[in-house]
Amino acid sequence: MGFTTVVIALFIYIIWDVNYFIRCVFTLGIAQFFQRKRKISEMTTIYGLCTTQDVDIFIRHMNNARYVRELDFARFHYYGLCGIYQTIKSMGGGAVQGASSVRYRRTIPIFSFYKITTELIWWDEKAIYLQQKFITFDGFVRAIAISKQNITKVNVMELMKKFEGGQKRPEQPEELRIWLEALEVSSKKLRKAD
Repeated sequence: MGFTTVVIALFIYIIWDVNYFIRCVFTLGIAQFFQRKRKISEMTTIYGLCTTQDVDIFIRHMNNARYVRELDFARFHYYGLCGIYQTIKSMGGGAVQGASSVRYRRTIPIFSFYKITTELIWWDEKAIYLQQKFITFDGFVRAIAISKQNITKVNVMELMKKFEGGQKRPEQPEELRIWLEALEVSSKKLRKAD
């Protein structure tokens, strides 16, 4: 391998988050080839370890931004296991993060193992809503997140009918209702400012 090749590889590694893409492929590959498929109503779980790449400036616990990144992997895993993303794509649509809220309860110390659970908690015409939890092996929920996944070019009510358990929408959780009201207040302010 020549010097130029090494420089180009290093440059690509620096400007693109290569680890992110490798982890995406690995997470989706595990889901696709080694795990049983899940219903949309079933919870999925991935596991992680807080390493030196995940910690804050004091090198003691996971950086707040890393939580959001880890949620991506757990969400992709959920999508892969229940087949929802493939169905959205087959209907000519896509999925994009619309909003998220993370409540940090207690830090995840460096070199601690944890798991992230993901479950679908509600949906409306335009989005699905996921609840995700970071849980350490002592059983403590270290952080909890709710995310709004906007589904583009597809009516979500019709989409959900394609899945077992998707014919009847669950009751909207109170914390989700309040959060959505807060998002609407924020949206109204932004619309006035435009």
